[in-house]
Amino acid sequence: MIEAKAPLRRTTFLPALHSARNALVGKPALVGLIAVTLTLSATTAQSPNAASQIYDIVVVGGHVMDPESGLDAIRNIGISGDTIKSITSEPIKGRTTIEASGLIAAPGFIDLHQHDHEPRDYALKVMDGVTSTLELETGTADVDAWYAKRAGKALINFGVSAGHLPARVAVMGDPGGDYPSGDAAHRAATDKEITEIKTLLVRGLERGAVAVGTKPGLTPGASNWELLEVFRVAAQFRAPVVDHQRDTRTDKATLETRGLLGVEEAFADAAITGAPLHIAHVFSPRVFQMVAEAQAKGMNVTTECYPYTSGALPLQSAIFDPGWQERLGIDYKDLIWAETGERLTEESFTRYRKNPTTKRVIYNLLTEEMVKAAVANPLTMIITDGNHYHPREAGTYSRVLGKYVREDQALPLMEALRKMTIMPAHRLEERAPMMKKKGRIAVGADADITIFDPTRIIDRATIEEPARHSEGVLYVLINGIVVVKDGKLQDDVTPGRAIRAEVR
Repeated sequence: MIEAKAPLRRTTFLPALHSARNALVGKPALVGLIAVTLTLSATTAQSPNAASQIYDIVVVGGHVMDPESGLDAIRNIGISGDTIKSITSEPIKGRTTIEASGLIAAPGFIDLHQHDHEPRDYALKVMDGVTSTLELETGTADVDAWYAKRAGKALINFGVSAGHLPARVAVMGDPGGDYPSGDAAHRAATDKEITEIKTLLVRGLERGAVAVGTKPGLTPGASNWELLEVFRVAAQFRAPVVDHQRDTRTDKATLETRGLLGVEEAFADAAITGAPLHIAHVFSPRVFQMVAEAQAKGMNVTTECYPYTSGALPLQSAIFDPGWQERLGIDYKDLIWAETGERLTEESFTRYRKNPTTKRVIYNLLTEEMVKAAVANPLTMIITDGNHYHPREAGTYSRVLGKYVREDQALPLMEALRKMTIMPAHRLEERAPMMKKKGRIAVGADADITIFDPTRIIDRATIEEPARHSEGVLYVLINGIVVVKDGKLQDDVTPGRAIRAEVR
């Protein structure tokens, strides 16, 4: 028997529907309905002969929290093969038993925004509770090759978008690759080139890309018309556009107004074409207001954030073209060369920028107040924007659960889990129906489960040591395979599967 015991702190558990019930005091009929719903959410979900079955794996005594159903109670979970077969308060038996008393059993976390997809990156992410990760912002120009590279070899589930930026690089050529610094970054495409870019995007979507990635913030030469044409392609396939907006400013104002013109461009393109829209890494209250207003009017638009004040990019990217200090509101002293930890000067900035490299500079743009507000905002999904130069790849989810839920009490635990699981699953379900079995703990769902200690989960990665594992994630199951056991990564397990739309 696998044992994992820790003290249970019930103060960390907030039943999903209690606030709704309390808000309806004085309305007996509706209160009764809520009470029935609360009762149903905590009932046994199993086949009639579940108690007599022997499952491959059982998770017993864990506090199951499922944001989709609102289940928030001690339950046992029976898993056979890659599927959850039973969720019950009755005793069940398995060939392998995970004793989860005092622990939270949640749906595996889904990261829609991860850039580096090598084995070392997947190992860091799974120790942070991530079971599915996707490269949706940059994407790829060759969807088949991207999936083939990882098929049968991946620790966690993986997916990719058809990327406008890499398609632009493929058509126009550029020494910077995914972080272009030449024509693909700065030159307007001809009509012929736009047609070729669209052809690559169509091919990628036909081959199962789950979204279209756009990064006009790194390709300022792309015209408004070119971006509109990209949205038209996405709309044909009902594929969400994951957009890193242009880093334009309406004035010399504050962080809250940076990028508003770029967001307005994306909203306009989505409104004209009907393409679903997902705005990347948002921290501005004004953008949140725009998203809420657009949703209220029926637009299919969503957004995301990460729990750090800093970002990371190669210096050769167009974001650091002349005038970057005014555009970003920072200076040389705010840049840290990730490889050495040194603060840059004008001399070292110029020297590093003259030698194009994929190595990153860490830059601070945000305030802690902005980050906390974004993490707590009901509109945001939690993502990492991960690469192995920045601590957010290894620590994002544990940081939200440890710092913002337990320590700062900025949001309830169930709400944080909603942002990490069912919200990203819902974002992709129309395009990739397999996501209907992820992001939830339910009978028939994929057995992607993260089990953690709510009293000690925390991030340990820093800018100086970005590859430090998080603490408090004790078990992770992916497609019914245990990949983290007793807080330790297991060797020679590759249960990750492709998250992919229909291939034509």
